Amino acid sequence: MEESSRAHVVLAGWACTTLCLFSCAAAYSHGASLSACSDMMPRHLRVQLHSLSNNYLTVHTNMSSYFPGDKVPVTVRSTMDFMGFLLQARRVANDEIAGTFIIIPPGSKLLTCFEDGDTVTHSDKSLKRNLSFVWKAPAQPIGDIKFFISVVQSYFVYWTKIESALVAQRGQN
Repeated sequence: MEESSRAHVVLAGWACTTLCLFSCAAAYSHGASLSACSDMMPRHLRVQLHSLSNNYLTVHTNMSSYFPGDKVPVTVRSTMDFMGFLLQARRVANDEIAGTFIIIPPGSKLLTCFEDGDTVTHSDKSLKRNLSFVWKAPAQPIGDIKFFISVVQSYFVYWTKIESALVAQRGQN
């Protein structure tokens, strides 16, 4: 193969790889895809999952219990900047996504995994640290819940399913 042909092949390969990486990064800069609903895993190329014991992020609520229909404030606090996230409330009994988010911070948007507004994700890739949300419990009893968040620090580094303390449903029979 001639030297100039080889250079064109290398250049074309580099251009395709760069375009693919840019397209993938651009697609996720506006939030998680619906394919992440069930396992909360980012769908980036060659991502590196980090140990949950080394995470720098916590999910808090000031309520240890709730009644059906209650509004529960949820705060995400981080000691380091992150770009992307996916937040859900899940039933402890069967890990099903439950309830809806009714207040979300700037730079985020609602997703519909199973029901309108049951999941929140980032809407841009601005750096984030502390976020506040309000989750509304369904009117019917669903049992105890936990909040889970997956966080993407950079395109190649992420943590999945960091969990809050248990929030017990009150008024159960």
